[in-house]
Amino acid sequence: MSRDQRIQAALDRFGKYLVQQARSNLTKQNKNVSKGLYDSIQWNAKAAKSGESFSASLSMLPYGEFQDKGVKGKEGTPKGAQNSPFRFGTGTGKKGGLTEAINKWVKARRFQFRDKKGKFMSYDSTAFLISRSIYRKGIPASFFYSQPFKLGFQKLPSEIVEAFRLTEDDLKAFTRK
Repeated sequence: MSRDQRIQAALDRFGKYLVQQARSNLTKQNKNVSKGLYDSIQWNAKAAKSGESFSASLSMLPYGEFQDKGVKGKEGTPKGAQNSPFRFGTGTGKKGGLTEAINKWVKARRFQFRDKKGKFMSYDSTAFLISRSIYRKGIPASFFYSQPFKLGFQKLPSEIVEAFRLTEDDLKAFTRK
């Protein structure tokens, strides 16, 4: 097996491990209602024929970053999201987008609050109350892919790291898409 083939095989093993662990973490953390994020997680790696470079990327639906790193709330910060680059209330997001997404989530889970009289509230009302709470308090970080990334990076064969003189930050730059 040539050096290029060994590098490609190691990158493929790393990617397979990363995707499997990220998907497993989503399921274990009950963040897999529609399987949209789960199914969207993909790894692509290609070593150059000369063995001098490679490209690697981990791709997923955009909201996967929010789930992994968490989102700071308007009035507070949940556990693990202190270092998150994301924050509610900055005015950069789509107006009403959170409520729309929560409405789909509420309907998928058939989840409804009850009012003071014991009647079920509408899905829209339930989604509004949940959205308001999330907006104020934020979303806790799940680290569903960043934790496996750190563990997998430690397992990468030393010949790859030495051949390219890579650091963890270098590899993270390659995996962002």
